[in-house]
Amino acid sequence: MTEELEQIKVALEATLNKRSRKKFRRLFLSLHGYEQSQVFAEFDVMQRKLIYTFLTPEELANVFDDTEEDPVEASKYLAEMPLPYVARLLGEMYTDNVVDILAEMSPIQRRKYLNLLRGDEAKQVRDLIHYEDETAGSLMTTEYIAVTDQQTIGSAMQQVKQEAQDAELITYIYVIDDQGILVGVLSVRDLITHQDDEKIADIMITRVLAVDVNEDQETIAEQVRDYNFVAIPVVNAAEKMVGIITVDDIIDVIDEESAEDYSRLAGVDTESISHNPFQTALKRLPWLITLLFLGMLTATLINHFEGLLSEVSVLAIFISLITGTAGNAGTQSLAVAVRRLATNNHLKIWRLILNEVATGIIIGVITGICVWIMVGLWKQNLLLGGVVGAAMASAIFVANLAGSLIPIGMEKLGVDPAVASGPFISTLSDLTSVLIYFNIAQYFLQMFVN
Repeated sequence: MTEELEQIKVALEATLNKRSRKKFRRLFLSLHGYEQSQVFAEFDVMQRKLIYTFLTPEELANVFDDTEEDPVEASKYLAEMPLPYVARLLGEMYTDNVVDILAEMSPIQRRKYLNLLRGDEAKQVRDLIHYEDETAGSLMTTEYIAVTDQQTIGSAMQQVKQEAQDAELITYIYVIDDQGILVGVLSVRDLITHQDDEKIADIMITRVLAVDVNEDQETIAEQVRDYNFVAIPVVNAAEKMVGIITVDDIIDVIDEESAEDYSRLAGVDTESISHNPFQTALKRLPWLITLLFLGMLTATLINHFEGLLSEVSVLAIFISLITGTAGNAGTQSLAVAVRRLATNNHLKIWRLILNEVATGIIIGVITGICVWIMVGLWKQNLLLGGVVGAAMASAIFVANLAGSLIPIGMEKLGVDPAVASGPFISTLSDLTSVLIYFNIAQYFLQMFVN
């Protein structure tokens, strides 16, 4: 929290300690919904139970709609409340947010809370909760405004006034036919700027971009980003409109996907953080053990060139320098490749590869020359500097090429490119760098020493 919000929290705690309901309500309700959710999460159980007597379920519903708390945490809050209070709270919340919370509960808990809802509300939640996670169905809300194409502007405007209070968003007014099939869209501005007796069918936009209810959330996020939509309609297999996905949910998806990609690049799950060190270790061990075996290949390779090292021991000094630099270059190339593949479906693969090849050559040559000069001056041996410089340039080029080719190959095989994580590329670069380094050193020794 910001320092200002922290001060407000202290002031709110003071009103709670004094049981000053009026002052608490005035200060708390003056905050933005996001700020309310931030402050609410900082209170302890006893303070929250007092808040439930100070705020109505309708007022607290806004807090739960704006909260960034994990749904599991939100479900704990519900357990603290009286059941009648929970019933009204869930009834006032947007359906998609209710689904997010109930989806994390056990079947028994879920059934208990569903039974608190009115028939139509419970049906909407049950319909949404069965959609697969990370699909349009799991993201959408059913609180939207839809008019028919045969209505007049006047009747549609009257409907908007009646339903606006319960709708999550009224920026777009969707148009359906008698069968509920999505046929158009218009804005509130369209309703205001046209005559009341005009037909909706005459002014609506008929080219509507909608997503299937089973569409993957990442694809939907890309569409909303590309078209700058505030919301996007969701249809079923029969083209009937079943809900909308709003931009706030899309932002959450983008954050989630970014965190997921970062987790894979780092080779660790940053989303499901456990406070139990044994559980954390068990999650990380499989990947680390895999990398350990790859690392053993590098050790075996070094052992293979033991004779060369015993003959020219100074070569050992520069092993970590070459492998580390090549690993860094490979990780950079990997990050660029994964990002471009994720954000540009029409990217020409050959252009990406050529770009990374050219980048690898330029970086490799410049770095190799610098290393040649530094090592040559340091060890007073330009031949040794040449060996290390040539190995460095070659290792960087190969690492760059691998960093771009591996994710491209994975995508072609239908595997998420982000799985080609940074630690994996670094370990692979170690293997190739050692192989390149010792072969170049052996070649130079045979050419200029013997």
